[in-house]
Amino acid sequence: MPATIILGGQWGDEGKGKLTDALAGSAAMVVRANGGSNAGHTVQTNQGTFKLHLVPSGILNDDCVCVIGAGVVIEAATLIGELQELRNRGIDVSRLRISDRAHLVLPYHLALDRLEEHRREGEEIGTTLRGNGPAYADKVSRHGLRVADLVRPDILRRKLAIELDSKNQQITQLYGDTPFAFEELYRDLVAYGEELRPFVTQSEVLVQDTLAEGKNVLIECAQGAMLDIDYGSYPYVTSSSPTAAGACQGAGIAPNQVERVIAVYKAYSTRVGGGPMPAELLDETGQLIRERGHEYGTTTGRPRRTGWFDAVAARHTSRLNGVTDVAITLADVLDVFDEVKWCSAYDINGTPLTHIPALVDDLAEATPVWSSTPGWQTDITGMRSYEELPAQLKAYLFELETILSSHIRYVGVGPDREQLIDRGPRA
Repeated sequence: MPATIILGGQWGDEGKGKLTDALAGSAAMVVRANGGSNAGHTVQTNQGTFKLHLVPSGILNDDCVCVIGAGVVIEAATLIGELQELRNRGIDVSRLRISDRAHLVLPYHLALDRLEEHRREGEEIGTTLRGNGPAYADKVSRHGLRVADLVRPDILRRKLAIELDSKNQQITQLYGDTPFAFEELYRDLVAYGEELRPFVTQSEVLVQDTLAEGKNVLIECAQGAMLDIDYGSYPYVTSSSPTAAGACQGAGIAPNQVERVIAVYKAYSTRVGGGPMPAELLDETGQLIRERGHEYGTTTGRPRRTGWFDAVAARHTSRLNGVTDVAITLADVLDVFDEVKWCSAYDINGTPLTHIPALVDDLAEATPVWSSTPGWQTDITGMRSYEELPAQLKAYLFELETILSSHIRYVGVGPDREQLIDRGPRA
């Protein structure tokens, strides 16, 4: 069977992990394609709540091989800690595979992330300070160290010596901060390499072999498409491409091997960090959405910015990613409202706009043009079929389908596995 891509259609935190976990039951493999430990997927099962950062969500399904692909940047200590936590909770992690081509997030990347954010002085990006941006910068500028280097101590010593000398100059001379000691860092990395060595493989070969055998492969993106380095609200974006195209690259699959692209959208909007958010609500309604949706970061615990559904951004990501199916999550968060709104256009100095401008300066000037539909004011968390859903919610979903030009197949009515309604394919 061809591959299925699961991506976030907004600014991340849409509930991709829950959908991946649900679909992984029929998959032979789940591949994480991009991002690093800044991303967090929360999955609730009968074994409790799991907060995953680097390990693919499919690890909670016993028969699923889980791959961290070449497009991911890995902070080894974080990954080792996450694996140990899963073991402690009875999860079999022997099914994990790590691409030897994946790049490493090293301690000096975390330091540079922190120092650079401080230097922006009021124009911070709002990163999670996990070092991913500097790690991706090193990857692109061909200064990165990879998992293949980590498991070869002789090669690691040679490459680390070159890179650390350069980074220490930057840290001390540009930022006036403390340099890293080579031997201590090298010793730690060698130990991490020994710990991770059993999981390391040429993952693109494994992925292609699995597809060639006709097995189902899920590609799991981190973050959301509005944080894409090219088509997101630059510079308030992530450092990789959390898109369908980026998923192919990061996982090691060809575009013509993709059968489905499932985009996950919340029934409203959230984002973390800086950058314009035209549909943001800074009032009691926004706070109520935050509390009902438990909108606090999986990795940082930061309160997320909240707002009504941004149809302009959603249409942008749906079109660019060739979305075939849509999952709308957290619809139950809106159960209490007598009216549900969405931002149908932006108004920029009197000019209506239905697409995302390249300049965030223009986006920052945008005010939302609201559309609305009656709320359902009904508890939907116990409903298990589309037919049971209130007519007002169905009307809202119809509006979203029209905006996205794609079939809403899945509707999330709560956080648990069984609270995901599957309408089936479009009739």
